[in-house]
Amino acid sequence: MRCRPVGGIAPPCVPSPSANVRLYFLDDGDPVAVTLFYGPLAEAMQAGRREPAEVQAALWIATENDVVAFLDLEDG
Repeated sequence: MRCRPVGGIAPPCVPSPSANVRLYFLDDGDPVAVTLFYGPLAEAMQAGRREPAEVQAALWIATENDVVAFLDLEDG
């Protein structure tokens, strides 16, 4: 994974678009994460964009080294 600035901010590191990531939904009321997609970051972002806004707010992207809120990457 190569670190790139996100919106001018150095951390968190953003994986390359082809890096495999896990896109998951984590509801505040339920401690169990639900995996929605596992595969390249670019495809995970597309999958997340298809979800309604209220779901997007609870989406997370996990790499082998980091976890980042979906909207942080989307807005970055």
